[in-house]
Amino acid sequence: MFSGIVEEAATVVALQKNKGNLNITLRCSFTHELKIDQSVAHNGVCLTVVNIEGDTYTVTAIKETLDRSNLGLLKTGSKVNLERSMLMNGRLDGHIVQGHVDQTAVCTDVVETDGSWYYTFEYTFDREMAKKGYLTVDKGSVTVNGVSLTVVNPTDNTFRVAIIPYTHEMTNFHQIKKGSVVNIEFDIIGKYISRIIRQ
Repeated sequence: MFSGIVEEAATVVALQKNKGNLNITLRCSFTHELKIDQSVAHNGVCLTVVNIEGDTYTVTAIKETLDRSNLGLLKTGSKVNLERSMLMNGRLDGHIVQGHVDQTAVCTDVVETDGSWYYTFEYTFDREMAKKGYLTVDKGSVTVNGVSLTVVNPTDNTFRVAIIPYTHEMTNFHQIKKGSVVNIEFDIIGKYISRIIRQ
């Protein structure tokens, strides 16, 4: 379980294909605090630490994860948003995030406005999935590359988010431009409510 509050944008130092899987090795400041078998969200995708070596660690993404997320597009040098699992004795500063990415979206517009940025994203709309809560609502929550954000001006297949300077610099949002592919996780509470209503 996560909160969507990114701790660090880590650097990919190596990528290794292993049949249908992809081993991703990253360098981050808290590698020495990690343990084998620990869960860490990578651009919003919950992955298990499988190896630690010096100041780098490795996780493995399976084919299902690669098909559903942007992790298969990573290159050496890419920045990846990291968040360790949530502590249950602290404040929930973002929203409840599972680390189970639902699908990808494409950035269609970036506008800088007096020190902040507005990003617009477009995703594939599926009416049946929308009935199950896979959609965005105005002032609701959405996770983009693991970052907990508030939705603005949603349509059936687009939404907009506002990014403050701190988030822009401390996450990989500063690398997102028109055409960039991001991971999105819709709000789990909305999914449960939709399920209950459908029953």
